[in-house]
Amino acid sequence: MPRYFTHSQATQALAGLIPGVRQAVRLKQEYDRVEGEIQAFAQKVHLMGGMVVDRKQILAQRSHRDATLLRLKELLEEIQEKGCHIKDLDTGLLDFLTLYHGQEVCLCWKLGETAIEYWHSTEEGFRGRKPIDKEFLDNHKGGLV
Repeated sequence: MPRYFTHSQATQALAGLIPGVRQAVRLKQEYDRVEGEIQAFAQKVHLMGGMVVDRKQILAQRSHRDATLLRLKELLEEIQEKGCHIKDLDTGLLDFLTLYHGQEVCLCWKLGETAIEYWHSTEEGFRGRKPIDKEFLDNHKGGLV
């Protein structure tokens, strides 16, 4: 059953989510960096037709990558349990579902923004963001449906 937020509820929830979102973005960057190094090394070995490798270093890299991924998954679950939807982990983009004139829409926030100031339909996504105005605030609602 989806959870719908009022703007006020989403703003309140966001305050507690921002540190986790920042950490998740950093963890994803770290995972991508380490995975890229592992893949680049594997490609180098393949192109050279093989070579002597430092197994400890490779195992340490893989262990670091796996631990980073595990922590990232745990953090994403914690964030999603709060009822918001992570839309883009590279930019820290979150959506909070709400009802506007009886239609499901999203309150939209991106890491670096100071507040939840935009909304969009579920079909439009980020590119369809519109500023939250008085008319929107007066005609949206939250709660469990």
